[in-house]
Amino acid sequence: MAKRNRVRSTSPPDGGWGWMIVAGCFLVTICTRAVTRCISIFFVEFQTYFTQDYAQTAWIHSIVDCVTMLCAPLGSVVSNHLSCQVGIMLGGLLASTGLILGSFATSLKHLYLTLGVLTGLGFALCYSPAIAMVGKYFSRRKALAYGIAMSGSGIGTFILAPVVQLLIEQFSWRGALLILGGFVLNLCVCGALMRPITLKEDHTTPEQDHICRTQKQDFKRVSPCATLTKKWVQTCLCCSLQQEYSFLLMSDFVVLAISVLFMAYGCSPLFVYLVPYALSVGVSHQQAAFLMSILGVIDIIGNITFGWLTDRRCLKNYRYVCYLFAVGLDGLCYLCLPMLQSLPLLVPFSCTFGYFDGAYVTLIPVVTAEIVGTTSLSSALGVVYFLHAVPYLVSPPIAGWLVDTTGSYTAAFLLCGFSMIFSSVLLGFARLVKKMKKTQLQFLAKESDPKLQLWTNGSVAYSVAKELDHKDEESVAVAVSGYNPT
Repeated sequence: MAKRNRVRSTSPPDGGWGWMIVAGCFLVTICTRAVTRCISIFFVEFQTYFTQDYAQTAWIHSIVDCVTMLCAPLGSVVSNHLSCQVGIMLGGLLASTGLILGSFATSLKHLYLTLGVLTGLGFALCYSPAIAMVGKYFSRRKALAYGIAMSGSGIGTFILAPVVQLLIEQFSWRGALLILGGFVLNLCVCGALMRPITLKEDHTTPEQDHICRTQKQDFKRVSPCATLTKKWVQTCLCCSLQQEYSFLLMSDFVVLAISVLFMAYGCSPLFVYLVPYALSVGVSHQQAAFLMSILGVIDIIGNITFGWLTDRRCLKNYRYVCYLFAVGLDGLCYLCLPMLQSLPLLVPFSCTFGYFDGAYVTLIPVVTAEIVGTTSLSSALGVVYFLHAVPYLVSPPIAGWLVDTTGSYTAAFLLCGFSMIFSSVLLGFARLVKKMKKTQLQFLAKESDPKLQLWTNGSVAYSVAKELDHKDEESVAVAVSGYNPT
């Protein structure tokens, strides 16, 4: 009975246990995204110890990011069909195992498999389900809740960057990885906080419920080894997956997905090459790690303040515009980076880039929720983060290849900057085209039929002209039937 009350159908509470969900997601982002960013601090250590070039060493960070995002739909499936708690706890165990085994690596290939694949898979099972749970518990203050939850990435980077550098100096990179493996086990605690909740809009349609119920009754009447077992499983699975991923046919989501590919290509290399770039222009190791800390703490401010601002009434309807604005400004920061070759110039860059990075990271789940709705949010976020996978995989090695080929970071940073700017311009152009079509449709509707009225809800338009004509016909029929020629 207690379990039934806890998961009963309800509206987003916008508080209560929801703040514990925010706290859990906050810790998840520390243990996943902040730890992933801090892997870049190991870059020089790995390169020196294994005597490899930039491109080969950059694959470690790329594989972690790629597997985390590539397997994000798997995390959504586990969360939807088992529970968010089970998925996050399992992910915590896998991620910790990968870091601990990585501390015993004897070659870069071993790190690719342990620190890259195994740890990335664990992070994938934790990240998108935790973020989706915040969206289920909040509606009015959704952007603020996401801002606090996603700020874990910045706070974690601010704290962990100097700590990891200190651990490397005291215990070598092997000891630092071993300690990080124990730290990441806290994901299991975060998973325990994710109390499930069922919203009113989460229910399946009556037709889908009837199909699955009928098949289940048939399944109970026959032997478990019967052919019907397989058919029932396939039918229920198809019904569930069809409902979960119906948003893939929405034009707005397709545009967002394409823009995410370019945005993800641009955002990843900085966290790999900021420290090596700073070292190449004469900044010390501690100061280079300090730049990562600045990036992290300003990222926090961007998370929280942008989340709070876009929850205000004046900006609530312009979250989409705020998102593309933040992505575009990060691209402009990239274009300026090759001209910044001293610590006093790199500090303002870290502040600016970190702020807008935190801003658009906060708005990714908010904008996704506005497009697909709360019901499909977990699956949609899985797809969005899945689309990060290939850019995260190829962008650091491509940037490393450009550095090895040209002997400079300029080409790598310019390519990343133009990629993020194109992502922002694409979203802005798509929104402008949609607005022009909507205005043209309303104008043509008014010109063609004065009785035609148009209501818009997102991308769906409802016409009542036929209903008005039908009512006119009924009025004429009544008048004719009531007319008595005698």
